[in-house]
Amino acid sequence: MATKVVMEALSPTMEEGRLVKWLKNEGDQVKTGETIAEVETDKAIMELVARADGVLRKRLLPENEAAPVGQLIAVIASPDENIDALVGGAAAPAAKTSTSAESPAKADATSVPRAASQAQGEASTPPQEKVASAPPASPSTVRPAAPAAQPDGSNGGRTKSSPLARRMASASGLDLQAVQGSGPGGRIIKRDIEAAVASGSATQPAIGARVPGPQSLVPAADSRDVPLTQIRKTIARRLSESIGPIPTFYLTAEFDMERVAEMRTAMAAIGDEFKVSFNDIVLKAVATALAQHPEVNAHWLGDKIRYFNRVHLGMAVAIEDGLITPVIFDADRKRMSEISRESRELAKRARDRKLKPEEYTGSTFSVSNLGMFGIDQFTAIINPPEVGILAIGALEDKPVVVDGALVARKRMRVTMSCDHRVVDGALGAKFLQTLRRLIENPLMLVY
Repeated sequence: MATKVVMEALSPTMEEGRLVKWLKNEGDQVKTGETIAEVETDKAIMELVARADGVLRKRLLPENEAAPVGQLIAVIASPDENIDALVGGAAAPAAKTSTSAESPAKADATSVPRAASQAQGEASTPPQEKVASAPPASPSTVRPAAPAAQPDGSNGGRTKSSPLARRMASASGLDLQAVQGSGPGGRIIKRDIEAAVASGSATQPAIGARVPGPQSLVPAADSRDVPLTQIRKTIARRLSESIGPIPTFYLTAEFDMERVAEMRTAMAAIGDEFKVSFNDIVLKAVATALAQHPEVNAHWLGDKIRYFNRVHLGMAVAIEDGLITPVIFDADRKRMSEISRESRELAKRARDRKLKPEEYTGSTFSVSNLGMFGIDQFTAIINPPEVGILAIGALEDKPVVVDGALVARKRMRVTMSCDHRVVDGALGAKFLQTLRRLIENPLMLVY
């Protein structure tokens, strides 16, 4: 019995995935649980595993092409099984479920922080659907040629083609209407454009001819177009859901970091296992303050506010393609040395694109630190459904007045972005007061 290999939802907010690399070729034997491809989700590069034993008979999605969740991308079957009907029906787009149709903000809002094993179970897709094999084809059966690409009526009359194929056609001056697609349902894909260009079908537009699509004043030779990665698409979508709809206000405070510096130096002198960064101490202080102010440790869910009894701290990490926020769970209950070790491991896994879905979902509040880049002060954008985020600036020696004398002290500015629907000005100010007390008296963090 043939088994459909579909684009799985490998992260809770994933709506489509880009196939980075096939690890199995057509005709290779595969076993249940064996990795057959690498897929770029909206957060990381994940492994796509086989859900049945058999032979990888057909790969329907080329490398570097994207497909929506649920779309058929390959077929696993026995060596002599007829899969023509299954492959021919791959043109029908997979219907989006109500879950994938929900906006990421709504999906996040209805999720509750959970243990890693439970999160992994929720994020996984049901086993790939098994279907009955088609009857064996007779020797006289003639396979129909792939249908020519037809304008997609549901897409404004546009020819069915992949984004990469459209870009290649535009660069080559190729008319898509004249290209016969070999993809599912006659969809034009990369190899069709390459074949058309090789056969000499590509023509340059006539001088003065109108070229469809948005035009740039910058000559093409002086610029380059880079397709959006899945994570950059997600960042763009999520930020548009945050900065506009959320009524945000900002609170800035400057903390004295002299005692933190002294404590950090003393801890490092004890041994390497006690070495922590300024960021580790700030993370511990923020988590402790959140435990004392659960009104800030909350999610806005539209028709209700959810207050959390546990502190799961999101830690913004810059990666090559954008930004991701791994989570330190129960951060208020962990020692600074534990937070230090975990934050380093999460940051490394984030930069290597190896984070699991349960490692970057479920945060109740987030922290973003650009101080190491020399940024004095900045405002961060709230990650919905959270109701606040703290932006950490650089640690600097500044002249301040202490007991009537002008002295140099280490100082640091922080700015809290607050969702006014949940966090009022006075509430945000009280949270920062508690944070100031903890940071300026850091021994309170090690009791």
